[in-house]
Amino acid sequence: MQLQLENLVPIPLRDKILQRTSDLWNQVVTFTPGSFVKIKAPSGTGKTTLVHYLYNIRNDYSGKVLVDGQAWDAYKKDQIARMRQQQISVVFQDLRIFDQLTAAENIELKRVMLPNPYCTAEKVAEMAARLNVSHIMNQSGKTLSYGERQRIAIIRALVQPFEWLIMDEPFSHLDDENAQKAADLISEECRARNAGFILTDLDHDNRFAYDIHFNL
Repeated sequence: MQLQLENLVPIPLRDKILQRTSDLWNQVVTFTPGSFVKIKAPSGTGKTTLVHYLYNIRNDYSGKVLVDGQAWDAYKKDQIARMRQQQISVVFQDLRIFDQLTAAENIELKRVMLPNPYCTAEKVAEMAARLNVSHIMNQSGKTLSYGERQRIAIIRALVQPFEWLIMDEPFSHLDDENAQKAADLISEECRARNAGFILTDLDHDNRFAYDIHFNL
């Protein structure tokens, strides 16, 4: 799956964006399938907005987001739903963990979304152990710390098939050790699937072997 931006500008941020130089806004950019992409940006320049555009949950922009050469609005709702189940996985900045469900149930919802789950329950347990969250799997979402919620959201994103994994500041509440463990797991899963990876963050980092860096 190829993702492209063609002169994309968020309407709410138009005046602010057009006054500064960006590698992505108001540019023609292609995200090459299988590549690792880092997008660095200060607060308020549209990191989360871009993630929402790539996942097609907002359309308040001028320009285009192209998926395999077609704009999002060229796809039918069932096609988009299928892409979100099988081709694009996301960790949103607000994580979207269901407070009334346990950590395990939050993951399981995504895991069994397909008739033939991509990951086994044993694989989920293995990932939980690697990210040091096995002990909280039966706790409700509302009792988890933000760092625990981030790790559960990362596992949840990894249990579905994908060609692109998009993450919006996924390590903001993790210490260096736990962030590196998560990064190692993410890299392994993306490489095993020949999947692309897009990460947005405030700063530079050395956790991944990025193919390209963009400044938003």
